Amino acid sequence: MISLAHTTWIPLLPTSSSVHNFPFPQSDRTHHHHVRVSLPASKKKRRNKCKCTAADYSQSKPQQHRKTRQPGAEKEGVDPVGFLAKHGITHKAFAQFLRERHKALKDLKDEIFNRHLNLMELASGFEILGMHRNVQHRVDFMDWAPGARYCALVGDFNEWSPTENSAREGHFGHDDYGYWFIILEDKLREGEEPDKLYFQQYSYVDDYDKGDSGVTVEEIFKKANDEYWEPGEDRFIKSRYEVASKLYEQIFGPNGPQTEDELEEIPDPETRYKTWKEQHKDDPPSNLPPCDVIDNGKEYDIFNIVDDPVWREKFRAKKPPIAYWLETRKGRKAWLKKYTPGIPHLSKYRVYFNTPTGPLERVPAWATYVIPDADGKQAFAVHWEPPPETAYKWKHKHPIKPKSLRIYECHVGISGQEPRVASFSDFTKKVLPHVKEAGYNAIQLIGVLEHKDYFTVGYRVTNFYAVSSRFGTPDDFKRLVDEAHGLGLLVFLDMVHSYAAADEMVGLSLFDGSNDCYFHTGKRGHHKFWGTRMFKYGDHDVLHFLLSNLNWWVLEYQIDGFHFHSLPSMLYTHNGFASFTGDMEEYCNQYVDKDALLYLILANEILHALHPNIITIAEDATLYPGLCEPTSQGGLGFDYFVNLSASEMWLSFLENVPDHEWSMSKLINTLIGERINADKMLLYAENHNQSISGGRSFAEILFGSSNTEESLLRGCSLHKMIRLITFTIGGPAYLNFMGNEFGHPKGVEFPMSSNGFSYSLANRHWDLLENDGLHSRLFAFDKDMMKLDSNERILLRGSRGLPSIHHVNDSTMVISYIRGPFLLVFNFHPENSYERYNVGVEEAGEYQIVMNTDEKMYGGQGLIGHDQYVQRTISRRIDGVRFCLEVPLPSRTAQVYKLTRILRV
Repeated sequence: MISLAHTTWIPLLPTSSSVHNFPFPQSDRTHHHHVRVSLPASKKKRRNKCKCTAADYSQSKPQQHRKTRQPGAEKEGVDPVGFLAKHGITHKAFAQFLRERHKALKDLKDEIFNRHLNLMELASGFEILGMHRNVQHRVDFMDWAPGARYCALVGDFNEWSPTENSAREGHFGHDDYGYWFIILEDKLREGEEPDKLYFQQYSYVDDYDKGDSGVTVEEIFKKANDEYWEPGEDRFIKSRYEVASKLYEQIFGPNGPQTEDELEEIPDPETRYKTWKEQHKDDPPSNLPPCDVIDNGKEYDIFNIVDDPVWREKFRAKKPPIAYWLETRKGRKAWLKKYTPGIPHLSKYRVYFNTPTGPLERVPAWATYVIPDADGKQAFAVHWEPPPETAYKWKHKHPIKPKSLRIYECHVGISGQEPRVASFSDFTKKVLPHVKEAGYNAIQLIGVLEHKDYFTVGYRVTNFYAVSSRFGTPDDFKRLVDEAHGLGLLVFLDMVHSYAAADEMVGLSLFDGSNDCYFHTGKRGHHKFWGTRMFKYGDHDVLHFLLSNLNWWVLEYQIDGFHFHSLPSMLYTHNGFASFTGDMEEYCNQYVDKDALLYLILANEILHALHPNIITIAEDATLYPGLCEPTSQGGLGFDYFVNLSASEMWLSFLENVPDHEWSMSKLINTLIGERINADKMLLYAENHNQSISGGRSFAEILFGSSNTEESLLRGCSLHKMIRLITFTIGGPAYLNFMGNEFGHPKGVEFPMSSNGFSYSLANRHWDLLENDGLHSRLFAFDKDMMKLDSNERILLRGSRGLPSIHHVNDSTMVISYIRGPFLLVFNFHPENSYERYNVGVEEAGEYQIVMNTDEKMYGGQGLIGHDQYVQRTISRRIDGVRFCLEVPLPSRTAQVYKLTRILRV
């Protein structure tokens, strides 16, 4: 980075030797004006030549030292294999793998800290990369393309000229890491004069500030000289702003050096100080700062500063003269009067590269709004910089992080009733109120990131920083998130960092003409079955891109959490397509990508440090050990993991196993898993996988072409029972896909060539809820099921939120378990009903049915009379517990009992 301090000498003034760590600002993106241009390595080495301490000052006042931890130093309480003992895992090879992984993480952080101030800066690349308005009446563009030789911006703002706005290799627009920097100057309106200060700043957002008061720059400088600087200080000190202005213009102005070779050698601070001292040796004492440097003659010595105590105290009592500088800033009104934007709002543009293989045009990797290709034409980025008066302004705060999650999974494009692509606005108006009414407390959106083909559901991402333009603008999406927050709904994104689209003209593949920019080369860089590209997680700049991407969605769009999609694709070189036996060796052999594991650890550490209320969910069919364990104990740091086997089991039962052959033991074992971290398990009966692109929803399987009362009753009963047991037997998180709560009769099929690009199945039939029929009754049941948690906190009841399963009978096909004060009983038998079925309970008292799947308002038969809704315990030892209930159990029904009165025995 080039700064004034590194390009000229400024007289040495006494300061405390304390080192201040300035936090990276989380400001509005409209105000970002950071510019980073790296110097060659030969010029970087001089920066730390010498240090100065105020020796005399330290004698009069204790010096405050900032405690710093060396990069990679061991934190207190860190145990790289801590979670193994917690779960009784004794596997030497895996323990050694965890220790080596921990050492690799420390080494990686050391490398990161060589280039970044801290991990927060690593995850804030969007502050400078991409297109940003600069307060110096211009727009700055930066992108990473290490394989390119020439970089330019082309678009309708410059008639797609590859030479008008460019940066070339060897110039200040290109650094040693492959980052290209281009400035788009705002255009001076006709009749307006250029600013007298080259670095004049404007507030692009605020309409008015002190800079519009009509006070001239000369008057402000004179005011600063008269009010701030002490008599006797020479003109060089008094005129710091003038000198800085001229120096800035000399270096970065139109007549400044354009290449690194033209920039003269910069002497080190010691040489500059001695030169200045020689030049001013004959000056009167009043013109010089009353301080000097004592050099002990040692290389890299800490110099001592000798100064006048009276002068020092007077100097330190002064505040920095920033107030005068702020008076030179101008507001948006002044900017509008004088300039037109160098790249107007909604301008179409691309980045142009000259590479060893020829010229290329690409959509910038950090573009925030992208229009996909249409009619065979290449995609382009759209500059999104709406005027402040029309830009969306947030109204609602994040909802409080709930202790249990009831997630409603959605796809915006298919959320409408009409056969077309629905918009963010449609979703906000029609679907969000439905989700609120249904009783869910979070929505999970899939397909939000820009992707090339609509029929891929959004899993082949092309532009990771852009919302899908198919559904609307960035402000439309902000409105959706804001309205969801206003309804008390968290908003999660299905985040696909496990692979990316392979389309070269749209996404990141061969971005700069090379094959090793963002992705692995050769076979490792391609998914074995899906035709997608695989990220090179060990590359520092790829980490910079991906970690910044997570932070971007939280800061820019107020996202509350992420569902990390398809972790096996990134964790294993075989992309998860291998048979797993459960042997621990499979989690630490040569097929495990350690770099991908380090990325996930960093992602969770950074997200939870920057945003304490963030929620991360791991989708991993292999259940990698330690998914939800703290990173300090050798885990990956996720908040929840998904039990994918549950939905597969239900689908297998419904399609392949006759009703009377369902195994209750297999059902329970699958739903509860291995009970390791079961209190962090997310369960669902069916998500979008069962109903999208060739699959069938459970309702389609259960009802299909059924037209008899018996078949409809069977389908309705199983639909409710499957959801109730999945909802109440797992951890504190449950998910449902849009429409499945009311038994949507059709699956989803996106428009593609095989169906003639039809939208007939790419929608949801919300009109089915308008009639008092099967679907409205299933919806009524689902709403009341959600109330069991929202009102009764059933997902949090019991030890660590987990149920006590005490009755599983494969012959009677009855399951019973206790969760806090609730007793849940399920009879899956297709024929047998039981008038008085004995199930054990732990507490003596009266139990009352609070939910019955067989009630008529839920589409049942109402076989249990209301006089049977209250049952009193019998002192009989059943199922290993002291008391029991004799409950009525009609076939294919389930009941939820609540202990309403405790009896002392």
